[in-house]
Amino acid sequence: MGKIRLESYMVKVFCGIIYRDEDSFAGARQSLEKYFGPADIEAGPVSFCFTKYYEREMGKDLKRRFISFAGLLSAERCFEWKIFTNGIEESFMDRGLPGRKVNIDPGYMNTSRVILLSTKDYSHRICLQGGIFAELTMYYMGKGFKFLPWTYPDYRTSAYLDFFMRMRQKLLTEK
Repeated sequence: MGKIRLESYMVKVFCGIIYRDEDSFAGARQSLEKYFGPADIEAGPVSFCFTKYYEREMGKDLKRRFISFAGLLSAERCFEWKIFTNGIEESFMDRGLPGRKVNIDPGYMNTSRVILLSTKDYSHRICLQGGIFAELTMYYMGKGFKFLPWTYPDYRTSAYLDFFMRMRQKLLTEK
């Protein structure tokens, strides 16, 4: 029988942010830093042209950035991070069309994997709590990240992989 460990499971937090304009990004970033602490690594902006999924709601010419936050947090209540980021999205709603100005996808990394948090259930996602699901998006093996059939296409790009590699290196110094 495995022994239950009661110590916190500490991870490095990041957010992928899709947005229309720099002011919306700056406001969302400020809210995220108040909650998670100061950002320490950033990637982007990169044109978000991998899907048209968000265009009807958010408009065209979207951009994406990733930011990670200094230090480590316990993953035990990570479902609260997605609930919090949904609140930020609501606070930046444009009551006209298109509606949302930002889409924020929080997640975390440990030394062996990248987990995304979502409100959407699917066959490869695990229910956490409060209507939030966790998805193993990539895993680290050998000297790099490996993808799964559902890993989003933009996560496979060199720009994003560079971000996650830098984030993993930072994580190793923070443990």
